[in-house]
Amino acid sequence: MIQHADGNPASFHVPGHKSGRGAMNWQAPFYESILKIDYTEIPGLDDLHQPEGAIREAQELAADCFGAEETHFLVGGSTVGNLAMILSVCRRGDLLLVQRNAHKSIIHGLMLAGVRAVFLIPQWDQESGIAAGVRLEDVSSALCTYPEAKGLLITNPNYFGMGQQLKPIADLMHAHGKPLLVDEAHGAHYGFHPELPPSALSSGADAVVQSTHKMLTAMTMGAMLHVQGSLIDRSEIKRQLTILQSSSPSYPILASLDLARRQMHIQGEADIQKGMDTVRFFRKRMEELPRFEIVSPTVNSVFDTLDPFKITVSDRRGVMSGPEIQRNLESKGCYVELATPRQVLLLFTLASTQEEAARASNAFRRMESDFCINKEELKAQAANMMNNPHVSSISAPVVFDLHPNTERINQSRSVPIHQAAGLYSAEMVIPYPPGIPVLYPGELITTETARYLEELAVQGIRFHGSREATAGYLQVY
Repeated sequence: MIQHADGNPASFHVPGHKSGRGAMNWQAPFYESILKIDYTEIPGLDDLHQPEGAIREAQELAADCFGAEETHFLVGGSTVGNLAMILSVCRRGDLLLVQRNAHKSIIHGLMLAGVRAVFLIPQWDQESGIAAGVRLEDVSSALCTYPEAKGLLITNPNYFGMGQQLKPIADLMHAHGKPLLVDEAHGAHYGFHPELPPSALSSGADAVVQSTHKMLTAMTMGAMLHVQGSLIDRSEIKRQLTILQSSSPSYPILASLDLARRQMHIQGEADIQKGMDTVRFFRKRMEELPRFEIVSPTVNSVFDTLDPFKITVSDRRGVMSGPEIQRNLESKGCYVELATPRQVLLLFTLASTQEEAARASNAFRRMESDFCINKEELKAQAANMMNNPHVSSISAPVVFDLHPNTERINQSRSVPIHQAAGLYSAEMVIPYPPGIPVLYPGELITTETARYLEELAVQGIRFHGSREATAGYLQVY
């Protein structure tokens, strides 16, 4: 791309800005350097959908770097990778085992494929109330109950960095002749430093999606889909990616994926070490602030690994909510990854600096005396509520379709939760926290699920997706 730009080419092809010359003057300081190399499929720059030159070589180098047999560059984020994984493994009516706390792109993939999903309930971390990973015994039980399953799709690590050892799960799936698919969007850096968890590929996963832009240094929307072994139809993966990805992929994003790979290959461990030094600096300063609690890096029975770059902070007194902490940090120029009702998540990477860490810890220090009301019972209630679910760890099959049965939905009605058992949910029901769907549209409501939701409604828990659950009613058919 740089060589082509240095040749002072006359452009008679897209894009219309013609190497940035057509951009307005005020745009130049922000976009000029990128627009100069914003090209299309011209000789020498290869074609993402039929790679034979530079892109093919870059993908082969990425496969070698990340430990895959084959790697595909993605310009639509991990979303397009998750869609391609599902569509390449499943046909309409097939059954897939899926970890319930999945990204919405996975749900959209199930809809596009017309799949029947059996959801596995994740375990809850008692300290934080966060949903972590699935149990090996639940995977084994699901395989015995549904031997027709085409595979298992899990998320590892979760948004908060909690993960599990994948090798036992991969071995179990392979013993049944089925693939393990992993949404590793937040784990592209795994395996590049001895203090980080192993990558999904090194643990035996068959297809893995990574958001190279999240935890490494690619541009936003830059991601990779890695494949290994014989359980994935690689020609079908390529076909699905051709359908799903833009016919005009961003060459700057593609180049950023190649550069991120090169950085990890040459100096990945050293750069990660600098980022981890910053994290240790931040943790040490936060230890001086007794008001704030950080999720412990010590693993427990719920999660086997915790990404050190993910720092989850809450108010020990239960006074400041997550959004309140977020607003206070933003007022001091510090912007977090997300806020839950109780916590904020700070995301560090190999590019984080001690100067930024000091700004954040100083902002927390100034918050120490801002609020003084004691509400310690809030934390206890959240933890207890999250650790007493009556919901079965393995759901009945839920049918997904891009065009749902509108006749049934139009016939839906509102009933008290205690009368909903044995009926089908007409809506998605998501208690918040933790934000994991308890019911999907079309899912059979069991007696245990109804009892669980009724308890949450009595406690005044908020729900997303459902219009009336907090008031004790569900939309059913």
